[in-house]
Amino acid sequence: MNREELMNILPHREDMLLLDEAVLDGEFARGKYHVRGDEFFLRGHFPGNPVVPGVILCEILAQSVCVLLQDKMAEGATPMYTGLNNVRFKSPVKPGDTIETECRIVKSKPPFYFAEGKVTVDGKLCVKAEFSFAVLQGE
Repeated sequence: MNREELMNILPHREDMLLLDEAVLDGEFARGKYHVRGDEFFLRGHFPGNPVVPGVILCEILAQSVCVLLQDKMAEGATPMYTGLNNVRFKSPVKPGDTIETECRIVKSKPPFYFAEGKVTVDGKLCVKAEFSFAVLQGE
């Protein structure tokens, strides 16, 4: 899926759509995002030594896992974080890096979904986490 196709699944738009592409691969969702260097979250984090904030990396994981839920997310549904557990930041992500994600759903009790995922750059582990969210229908 490219960015336009992802916008059919995700409610996110610029500047918060943080995937360039994603694929469904069996029980896994795999996503990619190339860090250009001009993103809003790099302007102040940190001047002269830009590093992608950990919270942004966690958001990229959450957006990636939504690919697995596309058939459960009716139009107008919003996926909302409900928890982050056992998050470990292993290596910084910088401008020029291409982030790769791998996520899977480990348990579901709709509207709640529990997942695990990781972020790598060039095969090197940068983040791993367990997380949960709820898919809420629009009002």
